[in-house]
Amino acid sequence: MDVLPMTLDELESAINEWLSQGATDIFLSEDQRTRVRINGEVVPVNDSTMSRQDLIRLWEACEIDPASANEIDSRYQMKNGGYIRANLYRAMGNLSAAIRPIKAIIPPLDSLGLPTDLIRHWIHRRSGLILVTGTTGSGKSTTLASALEELNESRQSHIITLEDPIEYLFQNKKSFFSQRELNSDTAKFSTALRASLRQNPDVIMIGEIRDEETAQLALRASETGHLVISTLHSSGVVESIERLGNLFPENHGATSRMLLSRQLIGVINQNLLSGTDGSLKLVSEYLQNEGAVRGWIRDGRYHDIIDHLQRPQDGQTRNMLTSIVETYHQGLISEEIARDAAPNPGDFDRQIRGIS
Repeated sequence: MDVLPMTLDELESAINEWLSQGATDIFLSEDQRTRVRINGEVVPVNDSTMSRQDLIRLWEACEIDPASANEIDSRYQMKNGGYIRANLYRAMGNLSAAIRPIKAIIPPLDSLGLPTDLIRHWIHRRSGLILVTGTTGSGKSTTLASALEELNESRQSHIITLEDPIEYLFQNKKSFFSQRELNSDTAKFSTALRASLRQNPDVIMIGEIRDEETAQLALRASETGHLVISTLHSSGVVESIERLGNLFPENHGATSRMLLSRQLIGVINQNLLSGTDGSLKLVSEYLQNEGAVRGWIRDGRYHDIIDHLQRPQDGQTRNMLTSIVETYHQGLISEEIARDAAPNPGDFDRQIRGIS
């Protein structure tokens, strides 16, 4: 297939055009049609095919030698001042790239559809651990960024972020940011987290807690007077708490649960669903750690937390089914999408029909 190569300026212009049309991800591969992700769906771009020379030009602009590298993350600043994150890789020998913008505009916390007052209460605590959880593509990074921007506009703090990769760029306002990226600025989260405790932070954001060492350091940081905000890959509030506890060896389980019960402020679990208008709609469940909940976490009585989430909602607790049913009744998501997303489709059917 003969494809006319682009100049770097033309390639940047095309990327900016796709981003302006709402693309959150751009997929390039030599001699293949360009595809973009819009509202969660991957769709082809009409009349756009990348040549090998186009991909070589992109790799070299990212200061990566296409003759020697197989896969690598890179950050690139375009001529308009915007940044992109490019994962450069080979697919069946062909040069390819997955591109995502590094955003400079951070959505306000109260625009996300989350319990704004509750989150504000959490993030203005001087110490403790806040978890934002969900599966891949559920908007966790945006929630973290919006929460930190809320602090940036209201509190004089030193905020250290440990990210893989950086997805939002913060401008110092009342707070001062030290944004650090895995691989380019540090070897691993645990190393950076240990070092950050010597950098006099007030707030530490960890892109994701993935292992025992990072989990232990996050809890210790929260115990020694720091507010720690992080994500965890999980599908529910209770699963998040249990999964964090399970990162520790069995012989340390009781000690770790005790520390978690003392330091955890709250957990949000969220998901993004295809809306009836073609956009994505956020649904969430959340739990504030207080009162009896602390004892249940300490004792590993997760079934009691599950029961607690099913009780009438009090503004500090909400289960995912309630959120999905509310979003469905507002006409924002279809019955099919709502049922598929419900933890138990049968419970969803009973709720929308008023059967307890």
